[in-house]
Amino acid sequence: MVNAVGEAAIRGYIVPLASYMRMCLTGDLGGYYTGAIGQDRDQFGVKGDFVTSPEISQIFGELVGVWFIAEWISQGQPKEGVQLIEVGPGRGTLMDDMLRTIKRFPAMVDSIESVFMVEASPELREKQKTLLCGSDAPSEDCAAGFRSTGKHLGKPVVWAESLKSIPIEPNKVPFIVAHEFFDALPIHCFQSAPAPASTPRTASTSTSTVKPSSTETNSSPAYEWREMMVSPTHPAEVASDQAKAKAAGREASAAEFQLILSSKPTRHSRYLPESSPRYRHLKQSPGSVVEICPDASLYAADFAARIGGSDKVKKSQPCGAALILDYGTSDTIPINSLRGIRHHKLVSPFSAPGLVDLSADVDFTAIAEAATLASDGVEVHGPVPQADFLELMGIRERAEMLVRAAGTDESTAERIRKSWRRLVDRGPSGMGKVYKALAILPENDGRRRPVGFGGDVSPR
Repeated sequence: MVNAVGEAAIRGYIVPLASYMRMCLTGDLGGYYTGAIGQDRDQFGVKGDFVTSPEISQIFGELVGVWFIAEWISQGQPKEGVQLIEVGPGRGTLMDDMLRTIKRFPAMVDSIESVFMVEASPELREKQKTLLCGSDAPSEDCAAGFRSTGKHLGKPVVWAESLKSIPIEPNKVPFIVAHEFFDALPIHCFQSAPAPASTPRTASTSTSTVKPSSTETNSSPAYEWREMMVSPTHPAEVASDQAKAKAAGREASAAEFQLILSSKPTRHSRYLPESSPRYRHLKQSPGSVVEICPDASLYAADFAARIGGSDKVKKSQPCGAALILDYGTSDTIPINSLRGIRHHKLVSPFSAPGLVDLSADVDFTAIAEAATLASDGVEVHGPVPQADFLELMGIRERAEMLVRAAGTDESTAERIRKSWRRLVDRGPSGMGKVYKALAILPENDGRRRPVGFGGDVSPR
């Protein structure tokens, strides 16, 4: 059955992959995070569709909290204006563990002005409020959205639907965390294909200032980027598969939608793959595929502007930091990475739209590129494997402390051991290898590396 999200896609008939993902995940008609999940059903955890690192072990959030404490110390222990900002905070587990850890450092607590939770889902905002402030904590409207008082630090906790709702101010010290946020942002997918003879061999358009490369102007034959689009699967194909599956006693495999290659360039294919040399040099290789996430670059640029300033926001002194933890490629362009997850199993991303979690590999190099182009006041460290980051942060030592605290409770001790080892598993698909950490810091000419990335706490 096609739900409201699917019906909307059908009305558009053929839509870019990014549009399909946006409708499925955060669409007003029943997106995965904004209403399609049944009441009282949780996307996260054993009973949901997937488990995240903070849900696996409290140590994860504790170490992220320690990382920001170390940055606060290394940046001279600013006494005021500190903002803690989390984008895509899920159930709020990560921030809860971070705040519980930061509470042990009263001087940093005094410096914190507000905690910001950037969350699009009304249901998740309520869960976060209950966890961070208490179920009976009063709330009030504010410029960004609404706010309440946190139970850990006694500081305002503000909920905003968009990062744009939080002003970029030159006198603030933003500490930003994005865990499994970038992987859920919509991607565009493009493939190189032969260009018709009548198509001009240039990468520029009436609205683009990108100059064609010598390869594009002199090579023969010419190639152009075509966009992968989402189209409904023909009803006859779906019905036939369902009949065959029923006769064989198996589950039908035909999805309600499918990816097809556009028959001609689109407005996205004319610009996005020409926006970086990383993509442009692949165009003359027929069949080359690239996945591009414009939203990821916009968020990275926003983080960088908050930390290092920009042409619009002048900061006398860059300050703050952003920590991004997600799964993706270290130095290559993601391809064919779109996946659907339901009930902890991989499923077609084109089945049950709005009821399946969609995600794609993060292009960390593109994030780093966007951040450094947006602000001269920042530098990027990483990405490094999650296993390396957590081990340098002391995950093994913290786990041993918790095991000792468990005493004779061997079942709890074993759970602690299994949890932290899962987070640093370096196997082919282990979380310690697949997940990466990347940091955006104030520019310091490479004189200081942050904790977890080969550096140590170095107070000013």
